[in-house]
Amino acid sequence: MSSESTLSQEIAATAARLVVEEGLEYGPAKQRALKVLGLSRHGRAALPSNEELEDEVREYLAIFCSDTQPAELRALRELAAQWMARLAEFRPHLCGAVWRGTATRLNNIHLQLYCDDSKAAEIALINLGVDYEVGASHDARGRQIDVLSLAAPCRALQEQITVHLSILDFDDLRGALKLDSRGRSERGDLAALQRLLDEPDDTESKHQP
Repeated sequence: MSSESTLSQEIAATAARLVVEEGLEYGPAKQRALKVLGLSRHGRAALPSNEELEDEVREYLAIFCSDTQPAELRALRELAAQWMARLAEFRPHLCGAVWRGTATRLNNIHLQLYCDDSKAAEIALINLGVDYEVGASHDARGRQIDVLSLAAPCRALQEQITVHLSILDFDDLRGALKLDSRGRSERGDLAALQRLLDEPDDTESKHQP
């Protein structure tokens, strides 16, 4: 194994710990890992891919969190399903760690809404009496999009969970179900999520869509 490969694996392992223990997203976790390892200036070329980092996250969860993570993941998925049902008219798709099966109670829920009218989702939240904040992010094409964030009570975890709603154009729905480089889905609709919830707890595919 080359020194660069070894360094990449070390960065991935450190970033994975930050992902699990602090709930960081992959990008920030990689950057923090560089600082932790003292590689801020010289380690960027060895940054692991998201797929490599996800492998390390799964291994970390299996070693250190196998007694708690499955139940926390299920609670988050059930909460996501509730909000997807409430916002069904906007064709919600779940993505991120909750969809991929690597989430713990520290993770947020990320839903993508595909809207004909970008303001319609805000109106729906207002009609539901839900308080939310408006932020911004970028879609896969680099375009700026609105992100609506709200705090949702999770009875199973007995705490508030942040739900982020990314507002995408309806036309973007056509590419929503593309697979990653390993043939895994990057997001799923309510029916797909429900299939995961209906599977036995010991079914591996429950954790790896």
